[in-house]
Amino acid sequence: MTNPAPRRPLLPGWLVLSLAMLAALGLGLLASSINQRRVEARLVRVQFMQPLEAEEANPERWSRSFPRQALAWESSRDPAGAPAFLYEQVRDYLVERPRLAVLWAGFPFARAWKWPRSHVHSVEDVVGTSRIDEETPAACWACKSSDAPRLMTRDGLSAFYAQDFEHHKSEATNPIACLDCHDPQTMELRISRPALKEALQRQGRDPEKASLQEKRSLVCAQCHVEYYFKGKLENHLTHPWDEGLTPEAFEEFYARAGHVDWIHPISGARMLKMQHPDYELSQQGPHARAGISCTDCHMPYVTEGSARVTDHSMPPPSRNLLAACQVCHPWSEAELHDSIVRPQRATRLAREQAEKALVAAHLEVGDAARHGATDAELEEVRALLTRAQLSWDYVASANSQGFHAPEEALRILGRSLDLAGQCRQRTREIRTALGRQEPVPIPDLPTKAEAQAFIKPYEEAAR
Repeated sequence: MTNPAPRRPLLPGWLVLSLAMLAALGLGLLASSINQRRVEARLVRVQFMQPLEAEEANPERWSRSFPRQALAWESSRDPAGAPAFLYEQVRDYLVERPRLAVLWAGFPFARAWKWPRSHVHSVEDVVGTSRIDEETPAACWACKSSDAPRLMTRDGLSAFYAQDFEHHKSEATNPIACLDCHDPQTMELRISRPALKEALQRQGRDPEKASLQEKRSLVCAQCHVEYYFKGKLENHLTHPWDEGLTPEAFEEFYARAGHVDWIHPISGARMLKMQHPDYELSQQGPHARAGISCTDCHMPYVTEGSARVTDHSMPPPSRNLLAACQVCHPWSEAELHDSIVRPQRATRLAREQAEKALVAAHLEVGDAARHGATDAELEEVRALLTRAQLSWDYVASANSQGFHAPEEALRILGRSLDLAGQCRQRTREIRTALGRQEPVPIPDLPTKAEAQAFIKPYEEAAR
């Protein structure tokens, strides 16, 4: 039996190789063409834009070239909007949680702390808050007005920071808008605030070499961060990132800098007020570890006709689950809703326990001081109280209510409870040595007015 003749290939090898090379060349040309069209589209977009000044802060002038984005930004003005978290609708935190007045006694936040509204309201909200007084520095404008970069350039950064808040009030009229994140000539994302550039440089990072995905978070980190004003006269806006982004790193930074925000009038502890460390907490959460930027969730892409643009109304992801969440999480809306609410509720429970312990600690340390304990005897417990409240405030003042980094938020609140417990135990020993064995009365303080009335005598005595 003869062997069958070998099958001949359908196409000669040289022809297959040639076709493969042609296909690769064609795909390369196609990709190059697509990329070229993107570059050309960008150039055309910039070419036909209405000209903008180098530090143009007025969003109306930007809207002539970018009407979609401007309309979306303007739509966030809706006063009926709700906070970003779902389980409660808070308008005034001191009304909702009156004990905050005790924690911040002697500091402007004891007078007012309302829920954050959209960027459209940034100027009117800062001007309207009762926290502003004659000691408020001009540096507060840095995150409240798009006019800040122009004023910094015109006056010089040091001179800008050294002025008081009222000095720039007539000129800082435009709220946070286009200029804060975009270069007015190229529309590329940019870092416009010197404090963030300085913080990154101290970490050994070049702000100019940040990737696009990094910038999609860094533009938010210009303001949604912890900061302090360095120098009693200079008031140089500074982010305390040199040692890292955690509460422990902030403690180390502030201890080395010798900085305190105020002396608590009840306990005498040297206090540090956390501002709104949203970026720092989020960087320790699962989304940041997966390479997700702030913009991916807070400004997801939306389709308007043939255009695909980022949503400049910046709705909380919880109100935009399809665009913000379901792109990566193929879950039902109910499941997504639950995934947001559960960590926020857990954070709330832990936060409330920490607040109760901190209020008690302030009152107990204060009682020990009034009955003869010396500053030397109270140095350790006051230091514990400072650290405990910093950890609590790190989570309490972040706008995500723990969602950005649920596990880390609970760890930090647990640390706050532990430090407060150590403070109270040591204070109990000091009070016992003074013959003060009865418990310190902890007032109920069910309303904002009652809490503010309670702390008033302490504040007046400390002046």
